[in-house]
Amino acid sequence: MKQKGSGLIIFILGTLTALGPFSIDMYLPGFPAIAKDLDTTVAQVSLSLSSFFIGISFGQLLYGPLLDRYGRKNPLYFGLSLYVIASLACAFSTSIEALIYLRFVQAIGSCAAGVASVAMVRDLFPVEDSARVFSMLMLVVGVSPMVAPTVGGYVTAAFGWEWVFIILTIISAFILAAVYFKLPESVKPDPDFSLKPKPILKNFLTVLKEPQFVTYALTGAIGFAGLFAYVSGSPIVFMEIFQVNEKVYGWIFALLSVGFIGASQVNNLVLKRLRSDEVVLIALIVQTIIGLIFLVGTAAGWFGLTATIVMLFLFLCCMGFSFPNASALSLAPFSKNAGSASALMGALQMAIGSLSSIAISILNNHTAVPMVGVMATSAMLALCVLTIGRKKIARSGAAKEQGLEGASPMMIH
Repeated sequence: MKQKGSGLIIFILGTLTALGPFSIDMYLPGFPAIAKDLDTTVAQVSLSLSSFFIGISFGQLLYGPLLDRYGRKNPLYFGLSLYVIASLACAFSTSIEALIYLRFVQAIGSCAAGVASVAMVRDLFPVEDSARVFSMLMLVVGVSPMVAPTVGGYVTAAFGWEWVFIILTIISAFILAAVYFKLPESVKPDPDFSLKPKPILKNFLTVLKEPQFVTYALTGAIGFAGLFAYVSGSPIVFMEIFQVNEKVYGWIFALLSVGFIGASQVNNLVLKRLRSDEVVLIALIVQTIIGLIFLVGTAAGWFGLTATIVMLFLFLCCMGFSFPNASALSLAPFSKNAGSASALMGALQMAIGSLSSIAISILNNHTAVPMVGVMATSAMLALCVLTIGRKKIARSGAAKEQGLEGASPMMIH
C-alpha cells in the first residue's frame, strides 16, 4: 500500500541523507581562509575532516542498535540536536583544536540522519517501492558533492568560512522541525532489544566469519580510501599549489564528481554483460595502472592543472565501477544479519578512509605527491586484497554457495 504523503516523506528523508555529504564538502573551499584565521596550516585544517570521518565511523555502529531499541525518531531528535549545536559551535571556533573536536561531535550527530533515513525507507515503503526510493536518495547523495563545494566556495568568498557552518546550522534546524512535525514514527520502541555489548558483538563476529564479506568489504573500503585522500588533499593541491580561488575550486570539485557519479550509473549497463566480481577486478586493475602513471607523472613534474584534473577524473571513474559492486558483493551472503553487515561495512569504510585523510596531513610537503601517492597505494592494496580474498572464497566454497560463479549480474548487484 502506498505510504500517505510519500512525496513529502521522501523529500525529508532526502534532506537527512544529504546532511552528511554537505557537511563534508561544503566547507572544503574555506580551508585556506580557516587556516589563516586560526593561525595554522591547510594540512592541519584537513585534520578536522579526518575527525569527521572518524566520528561517522563510530556513529554508524552506535545508532544501529539505538534505532532498534528506541524507535527511529527519538535517536534522530538527539542526533540532529547535537548536530545543530556542534555546527553553530564550529562557526565560532577560535582554534584549530576546537574545530577538530567539534567536527567529530558534528559527525556523531549527522550519523543519526544517515542511518535513520535508510532504516525508515525499509519501514515506510513496500518492497516494490523501496528500490525506487533508495535510488532517489542515492541520487541526492551523488548530486551533493557537485553542489555543496560550489555553494561553499561562493559563501566563503562573499561572507567568510564561518557562514558555511551557520548555514548548516539553519538547514539542520529546519530538518529537525520537519522530522518532528511531518515525519511519522515508523517503528515502535522495542524494550526487549538488548543494548548489551555481548549480543551486538556476536552479530558483528558472525558477519566477520564470512570470507566474501571480509574480502569485498575490505576491498571496497581500501579502494574507497582513495576518494577520502582526494577529498582531503584537493584543497591543498588546487588552492595552495595551483592557486585557484574558492569559486573555481568548487567548480573543479563538481566536475570531478561527475566522473564518480557518471561511472556508477554506467555500471548498471555494464552489469548486463559482466558479473559484479568481474567488474570489481577489471576496475581495480585499470585504476592501479592509472594511479601508478599519475604518481610517476606527478613526482616527475609532468602534470599541470589540466592534466591533474584529467587523471583524477579517470581515477574516480574507476572507483564508480568498483565501489558499488564491492558493496553489493559484501552484503550478498546475508539475509538475517544484513543490518549488522551494513553498519560494519560503513564503519570499516570510514575508519580506513579517515586513516588516508590523516596520512595526507602528515605527509604534506606542499606538492601533489602525498595525495596522489595515497590514492595509488589504495588502489594497489585493494587489488592485492581482492586477489588473495578471491582465492580464499574459492577454497571455502563460498563463491559457489552464494552464486558468484555463473550468477545473474542482477542478482548480485
